[in-house]
Amino acid sequence: MMQEEQTNESSSFYSNAMSAGKILVASALLLNAASSTGVNPFAFASASDAGDVITDHRRLSTADGSVPTYIEPLIKDLEERTKLMEDTPPEEVKYWFEYTGPLQKYFYRYSNTRGKADYFEGRDDSGVVSSRFVEEAGGGAAFKDFFQNAGDIPSDEIPAHTRMLDNCLAMGSSSRPNLKKGTSWYDWFGGSATDESAAMDRCRVLIALNMVGAGKGTTMLWETRPPTPNSAEPKPWVSEQATAATHLERNLKEIDAMCATGQIAARVQVLVCEPIPGVWTDWMDSMLPNCGGKPAPIPSAGAEDPYESGADVEDRPSPVQIVVVAGASTADSCHDMKSGFMEKRMQDLILAPPYLSGDGEKKNLKGDVDPTIKTTHPDLVSSDDHDLYIAMKWTSLVTVRSVSAFLQASADLAAAAASPKNQGTAALEKNADGVTVAVNDSPSSPFLIPSFIRVSYVSEENNKVAKWRMHGDFFHPAAWEVCKDSFDMAWIPDSLSGTGGVNGVCYGSDPSATTRKLFGEKEECGQWWVYMAEEQMPTTPEIHANEVTHPVVQGGSNYIWMLTERQRKEVVKLDTCEHNAGKDNEKLHACGEFPQAVIPLGDLESFMINFTPNTALGKKHNAGRRPGYSREQEHELDREKVRDRKQLKGQEDIEKALFDYTVYPAALFHKDATLKAARTRDAVLTKSADEQQLGPQTVKSGYYDVTITKPRQPIPSWCQAIARKGLCALYSEYFRQGTDERCLEACGMKKDWSHV
Repeated sequence: MMQEEQTNESSSFYSNAMSAGKILVASALLLNAASSTGVNPFAFASASDAGDVITDHRRLSTADGSVPTYIEPLIKDLEERTKLMEDTPPEEVKYWFEYTGPLQKYFYRYSNTRGKADYFEGRDDSGVVSSRFVEEAGGGAAFKDFFQNAGDIPSDEIPAHTRMLDNCLAMGSSSRPNLKKGTSWYDWFGGSATDESAAMDRCRVLIALNMVGAGKGTTMLWETRPPTPNSAEPKPWVSEQATAATHLERNLKEIDAMCATGQIAARVQVLVCEPIPGVWTDWMDSMLPNCGGKPAPIPSAGAEDPYESGADVEDRPSPVQIVVVAGASTADSCHDMKSGFMEKRMQDLILAPPYLSGDGEKKNLKGDVDPTIKTTHPDLVSSDDHDLYIAMKWTSLVTVRSVSAFLQASADLAAAAASPKNQGTAALEKNADGVTVAVNDSPSSPFLIPSFIRVSYVSEENNKVAKWRMHGDFFHPAAWEVCKDSFDMAWIPDSLSGTGGVNGVCYGSDPSATTRKLFGEKEECGQWWVYMAEEQMPTTPEIHANEVTHPVVQGGSNYIWMLTERQRKEVVKLDTCEHNAGKDNEKLHACGEFPQAVIPLGDLESFMINFTPNTALGKKHNAGRRPGYSREQEHELDREKVRDRKQLKGQEDIEKALFDYTVYPAALFHKDATLKAARTRDAVLTKSADEQQLGPQTVKSGYYDVTITKPRQPIPSWCQAIARKGLCALYSEYFRQGTDERCLEACGMKKDWSHV
């Protein structure tokens, strides 16, 4: 596809309006549907005039000491925590009062004899957004209130509420859509029929949805009927493992909630191996009314199924496109989840490298070719201009929280790369302190991209349910593709971006770039990052697919990953350079660093994605293909020591659980990452270590390095709850750019932690 003129009103984002049922040249079935209009709640703060309301970067509180309105519920929560500790007699303080979330019910089966569902009660304090315990779409209560239910926003708080859009536009495509009346964009996102002004710009998001393996039992999903829309009767309870339809439905609701924020325009590219019935495309379109889909009709009494004969979708643009990625000769490979076929197709559609031929094979490039120009079929939605790309499998739960967190983390890394202090840095890798990583805009600089990790709850089908429940794991998610040895910690200087897009907080004339001092030394401005040192190790069949089609980012996931348009271009340039270099090592070295997965410590849980079927835990990894593989010999030696000492004699189940299975709880992940970072700095700052003394000697984690005989104080626990819920990044203007430094450590922004 030829590159179009990049003007403010030139983009093909919503130019494709094909008729339903037409087979594309690239084996794509493009199905279109309806429109829905709505007023953009952020119309008064578009990208063009945002600068009129953006004030100083480090605005923390008003002159009278008041806090932003969105912080007031947190202040009340702190008051309640403080009162709880004050009113509780010391002899009754047995726990740390960490589990302050609401009491929740987990329904795990339906009893026909009693006519009711059985359930467990507990609290999910992990901070992870899940389909199991977060009933409403929108990324959790805090994110839904912040983006959708904010009401009248004070003018000085507008930059905070539009931060996601600003970050997206800064990291997205320079070519913008036509916003004027008469366009599809205006029909979907414009104002009322009498409003002649142009619609507001949005973050254009493409979501490529891998549907391989979706089914109901042993039946392929498309051979069943979709959930009944607008049903008058309450929906019956459905097990998480019963059908993929419930997981697809939740993802579509989350995508629609993104569009409901007024900041995102999402399109969904559903990737399938064979054409699917129109009843499913009608249903998927009806699930996205805020993105331009047509809501399902409300059936009258005695009326037939509204989708029985299909809906008329011939003349309407749609947010949904069905793409058949396989032909007759490749259908079997496409359905084979070990083949990596769909993962490769998904990467090709999003990256659109120039060396691909029409059949997906690599070809030789001739002459000077701009690798960033997409050459995929123009009828494919992925060939259009987008700001953000999301590739995911139907089992992964995407939310506005994960989108907002990814965009903020990407802007933070871009701010670090643009820092004047990082330019010309000689040692781009870890310096003498073993933890600081400087990034800049040179080819030899580390190429860092925020990435995600999947987490799962315990399944009701697990044969050791009772044992799991005794430990409360029904209510806490755990990773199985990573472990403590899978990552290192890195401090990246100046990796904080303020309002208005990529806008470094740590440098320049910004008065927020203040210097803090610890032990007489200037404390750096930046934040801690989880640096994935190993590849993620899923169980079969996905481990085999990963070996055929490697993730786009080292240490990232093949089943949920994101790229901004700026990142996509850099990845394509790197891939094209390596393709042209062939086996020439000198040319390969000159191409630059391969993308590396990182996660901000202060927003760790936002990058933990719920594996919605929740069947992942308790599965054994293939030999030599488990997390911690870089220290496999050490693990085997530890196991031999346990056997020699007969510490687990007669307890083979416990031995297998410790050494053969990986269950890495989200809370333990956060703790291990924090202590790794704190211990590294402690080793650097301790001038003469006392080998007889255990634990930290100079600096410590103020939250985790405490005695277990006393409860923690309210403020550290309050800050940790804020970090787990993703509020350090969501409320960046207050926690990252403000003067309230109580939560700097919990938000991952304090390099030297707390003094012992």
